[in-house]
Amino acid sequence: MRQFSNLPGKTYYIKTFGCQMNLHDSERVAGVLDDCGCIEVATPEEADIVIYMTCSVRENADTHLYGVASAMVSAPKPPCGRRVVAVGGCIAQRDGEQLRKRIPNVDVVFGTSALAAVPKLISDAFDDAPGTLEVDIAEGDRGFSTDLPSHRAQAFHAWVPIMTGCNNFCTYCIVPYVRGREKSRVMERIVEECSRLVDDGVREITLLGQNVNSYGRDLYGRPRFAELLRQVGETGISRIRFTSSNPKDLSADVISAMAETPAVMPHLHLAVQSGSTRILKAMHRSYTREQYLRLVGDLRTAMPDIALSTDIIVGFPGETEEDFQQTLSIVREARFSSAFTFIYSKRPGTPAAKIEDDTPREVIQNRFDRLADLVAQQAHEANAPFMGQTVESLVEGPSKRDASVMVGHSPRNQTVLFDLPQGMCAEDYVGKFVNVLVSEPRTWYLRGEPVGEAR
Repeated sequence: MRQFSNLPGKTYYIKTFGCQMNLHDSERVAGVLDDCGCIEVATPEEADIVIYMTCSVRENADTHLYGVASAMVSAPKPPCGRRVVAVGGCIAQRDGEQLRKRIPNVDVVFGTSALAAVPKLISDAFDDAPGTLEVDIAEGDRGFSTDLPSHRAQAFHAWVPIMTGCNNFCTYCIVPYVRGREKSRVMERIVEECSRLVDDGVREITLLGQNVNSYGRDLYGRPRFAELLRQVGETGISRIRFTSSNPKDLSADVISAMAETPAVMPHLHLAVQSGSTRILKAMHRSYTREQYLRLVGDLRTAMPDIALSTDIIVGFPGETEEDFQQTLSIVREARFSSAFTFIYSKRPGTPAAKIEDDTPREVIQNRFDRLADLVAQQAHEANAPFMGQTVESLVEGPSKRDASVMVGHSPRNQTVLFDLPQGMCAEDYVGKFVNVLVSEPRTWYLRGEPVGEAR
C-alpha cells in the first residue's frame, strides 16, 4: 500500500467521459487509489474525492464536464469535511491550470501521462490551503499506465493498451496534441499481460490504441499488429476485440490474422468519417472512398459474416449536398450494422478550426437526421435475419432499466437481452457465455430466451 497518511479510508468516485482509452485510464486511477487505502463509492455526493476523466474530441464533452464538476460546489460536504475535485484526461492535458477559469472549484488537474502521480496530487490537495491548485500535465516518457495497479470494472473483461498516441493528425482531431505521438509497448509484455488476465478468469480482452493497425512501427520499424493478434489468440483468451482501426493502415496480413485467429470476434469498427474523397482529403484521412470500399470487400471475402461499424462526421467545413450524398451512398454500399454519427465540432488548436464555413445549421441538422434514419434502417436489416437463431452472448450484468433483464454482447457485438429465468439470479450468468434463442430482433438489440446452461 502506498504511504499517504491522509488518504487511507477516503472515499472516491470516478466519472468517465469519452473513449475506451479513458475507461482504461479510469481503471488505473481507481487501482492506484485502492492501493492507497481509498474506498470506491457509487455517487459523487458521498465521495471525499471526485475525479472526472475527460474527453476533448467534441465540444459537448467540455460543456458536460463544466456542468457536473461545478455542481459539486453545492453538494453536501462529505464525512471527512473536505471534498477534493480532480480533472484528468484529455481536457486536463489540453487546458491545464486554465481549467480553473471554467471550474472554480477544481483542486487537482492531471494530464494523460500523469496517472501515477494522482495519489500525491490528491494528498497534497487535502493538505493545501483552500483555493490552491495542484497541476501535473508534464509530457515526456513516463512509462505506460499498464505498469500501475488496475481496478477493473468487470472481472471477465479487460482493456489492454498496446500503444499510446497518434501520428495521423486528422485536421479535425485534437488527440495527437493531448496524447502525443505513437509509442508502442513491447510485444512480449502485452502477451504476458494477456496470459495473466486469462489466468485471472478474464474471458474477453479489448486491445486499445488510437490506431492499432500501426502498432509496432516505432519499435520494430514496421507494423506488427497481425503478429500480435495471433500471439494473443494463443493465450487461451475466449474473445479478442480491438479499437481503433484507421483504414489507411489496415493491411492484408491483419485481415488474414483476423480471419485465421478463432478468438478474434467477427466485428470491426472501421471509421470512415465521410464518403466523399474530397472531404476525406480535407480531413487528412489518407485514403479515398474507393480504397475504403475495397477494404470492405477484402474483409467480407475473408470473413463473410463480419459485422462492420463506423464513425461518420456530418457538416465538416465545406461539405456540400453532393459530398453528403456520397456519405449516404457509402453507408449503403458498406452495409454497416451500426454507426456513431456526429455533427462536426470545431476543436480549438486543430487545422480544421481555421476553416470558415457558412453552411446553415438547419441544413447540417437535416443531413444528420437523414443519415441517422438510414443507419437505423440498416441496423434493423442487419439484425432481422437473426430471428429464430441462437447466438452466443457474453453476459455483462443486469440492465440499468430493469434488473430482471440480463445484457450481453454477441460475437458480432450485437446487444443481447434475455429475462432472468424463474429461480435464477444475476450472479448465475454474469461473466459467462449463454446461448440465446432470438425471438425479437430489434433495431439496436436482439432479445430472446436462454437455452442450455451458462458456461
